[in-house]
Amino acid sequence: MDATALAGELRLAMGRIVRRLRQAHAVGDVSLSGVSVLARLSRTGPDSPGSLADLERVRPQAMAATLAGLAQRGLVSRGPDAADGRRVIVSVTEEGRAVLEQRRSESVSRLAHALDTFTPPERQALHDVLPLLERLAEQL
Repeated sequence: MDATALAGELRLAMGRIVRRLRQAHAVGDVSLSGVSVLARLSRTGPDSPGSLADLERVRPQAMAATLAGLAQRGLVSRGPDAADGRRVIVSVTEEGRAVLEQRRSESVSRLAHALDTFTPPERQALHDVLPLLERLAEQL
């Protein structure tokens, strides 16, 4: 299979998965971009808005909007950088960690329920492809 055909099929399949997971969450929930930022801050620690924009591959203005929404809900806090007081550092709050864990639990539960219908060899095949999907995500 050529790369273009595979890319098209991957895009469609991954898009359906993301849409279905997104549909499971109530209106007003934290956006996918917000969840991604919360997860990054939870995993790697406090960071600057500019660095977060680079890491998430979005414009600084988009990151500012995402962070403003998260801060308004009390999910992140802003403070001065200890090394450079002119710079702002963003941290995930305990409430942000709780929202992230709840969102993860709901998505993981939904995925696990769907995976229960797969055979053990099918689940193993999905497991085996995960490193490739991670590598693909890093290449984009």
